[in-house]
Amino acid sequence: MDKIELLQDLIDKSHRIVFFGGAGVSTESNIPDFRSSDGVYSHQLGRHFTAEQLVSRTMFERYPEDFFDFYKKYLIYPEAKPNAAHTYLATLEKTGKLKAVVTQNIDSLHEMAGSQKIFKLHGSADRNYCLGCQRFYDLTAFLALEGPVPHCLDCGKVVKPDVTLYEESLDMDVFSQAAQAIRQADLLIIGGTSLVVYPAASLVNYFSGTNMVLINKTSIPQDSQATLVIEGKIGEVFSKLRQ
Repeated sequence: MDKIELLQDLIDKSHRIVFFGGAGVSTESNIPDFRSSDGVYSHQLGRHFTAEQLVSRTMFERYPEDFFDFYKKYLIYPEAKPNAAHTYLATLEKTGKLKAVVTQNIDSLHEMAGSQKIFKLHGSADRNYCLGCQRFYDLTAFLALEGPVPHCLDCGKVVKPDVTLYEESLDMDVFSQAAQAIRQADLLIIGGTSLVVYPAASLVNYFSGTNMVLINKTSIPQDSQATLVIEGKIGEVFSKLRQ
């Protein structure tokens, strides 16, 4: 039995599946992992920033023009469409087997594919709020705001994406719900993540079920804990399974 057949067998035998995904789930929708960016040299500030520095709370507060320039170029892709991974997971949820998707991504491709139970650990680019009056802006309205720094049409304060920046804490309600879903799972499928970003990566420690599957293009240290390890693109792997 090859690895795809083994994965299909595990899915067939499981009743409470949770999928935990990262940037690799969206790269097949042409959304690059922003960490692969070398960052940006700021002519205004005369220095080079890493990708992590550019999406930090400090950068947002001190150098908002540089923050929003990087954010709009490298973190939001309004034209992106769901790929085979998103559509397979949405279909699996409809069968009743998949109980939740836990994602580190801020795009809405899982929602677009039809998934209902999604725990977005790092927030959503489709939610943006004025820091003053709390007016809500969806992604289209946010991108329509003029100027290098988006300001609220009502009160003039800065509009901040509802995403977790470096130096900010996760939404612990979302984290707790994701942990609970993983704790109750009999099969945990992890894909498209190197499990290096904490505290999100620590969610794996809540799993006490029977089988854990890792699907990544390269090996990671947690491979040794898995029942099954498949190296490859997650959309391509899922497209070989029965719908």
